[in-house]
Amino acid sequence: MTPLFTRYRESLTIAVQSLTLHKTRSFLTMLGIVFGVGAVIAMLSIGEGAKQESLEQIEVLGVRNIIIRSMVVDDDASETNGASRPLGISRKDAEAIRTVCEFAERITVNWESDIEARTYEGDAQIVLIGTTPEHASIFNIRISEGGFIHPDHLARTANVCVIGSTVKKDLFGFRNPIGELVKLEDQWFTVTGVMEEKKSAVTGGVELPSMNESIIIPLTTAMSKFPREEAGSSRRYGRRRRSRGGEGGYIDRSTIDQIAVQVRKDTDIADAANVITRLIKQRHNGQEDFSVTIPEQLISQSQKTQSIFNIVMGAIAGISLLVGGIGIMNIMLASVLERTREIGVRRAIGATRAMIVTQFLAEAAMLSIFGGILGIFVGWALTGMITAYAEWRTIISAWSIFLAFSVAAATGIIFGYYPAKRAADKDVIESIRYE
Repeated sequence: MTPLFTRYRESLTIAVQSLTLHKTRSFLTMLGIVFGVGAVIAMLSIGEGAKQESLEQIEVLGVRNIIIRSMVVDDDASETNGASRPLGISRKDAEAIRTVCEFAERITVNWESDIEARTYEGDAQIVLIGTTPEHASIFNIRISEGGFIHPDHLARTANVCVIGSTVKKDLFGFRNPIGELVKLEDQWFTVTGVMEEKKSAVTGGVELPSMNESIIIPLTTAMSKFPREEAGSSRRYGRRRRSRGGEGGYIDRSTIDQIAVQVRKDTDIADAANVITRLIKQRHNGQEDFSVTIPEQLISQSQKTQSIFNIVMGAIAGISLLVGGIGIMNIMLASVLERTREIGVRRAIGATRAMIVTQFLAEAAMLSIFGGILGIFVGWALTGMITAYAEWRTIISAWSIFLAFSVAAATGIIFGYYPAKRAADKDVIESIRYE
């Protein structure tokens, strides 16, 4: 073991002894770093949780999708515009988009209603969705058991259904539901598939029902076997509509809830949405009884807003670290002043400037490192509290811990260097004489 190594080890030993000698002061000095690191980890976990939610929404809504929905309008709007058709979009609109819009790669149509599903073992309130086979690929639906509906089911108006993961638990428990019967209102349906558990999507006005609590049946079956009469209570979105010249009653079966269009990869999605809007508006005699939404734009805007939030929160957390660093520097300066005689004696018996710098820099680094370690636990606790009480989704990543800890360590070294350099630059004779 070389004499140089021995001397530096002595400097580190003295640094540890100095910190342990003043435990309360050392702990209070670390608090700024502790809460700074904790705040950084908590803020980054919120940002990571929001990012993951955005990715899941992209998966559910589809990054290349355009969603057209029937919209609530005044009952007398169709008469005012001289339109003889019922309000809202229809399958013919979907066919028109398929025929006119070459950029449309896939198109699916949705019919939706809230009803009760029953088996011999239980019952559940579910969202019934009548749709086409393209629905699975457009909205990235994966099947865990069995299979999805296919064209033959639509052609035969078959009483088959694909159930969500929550519906499976409610109606069948842990049994295999494939081939079993489910009663929807007064009709029995055979289960042909079970969907994987999936998060519902609600972004900027686009609300898709949770697939976990849904049952999917062929569109033709839904529209022919579940007529909408006074559907304000049975339809998912509660739109009450009257036929021309009547107080209520039958609602045209051609009316649907949603059309989803997946455009080709080389298509400008905003231009495609404008074309679809003009096309449907022209077909509806200028009546705006529908809405066209681009999920990609809504998600992008949400991500931009979240980025601004992350920057602001990160800046606030950074200020906590800055305050902690200033606290370390102040305490170290006070320590240098009160240990002036000690510094002079050490220099007189052979300690170099580098050894003095090492001693005080080690003290600052230890304060920040131990403060950073405690800050990691504080950040973990803060994240848990945010999740529990604010009900925000949070994700603690290894990167956020590494970043917060690295910044804390760097803060201690940066703010500790000036006091250490000042201690090393003291005049030996003046330091020994200092009272």
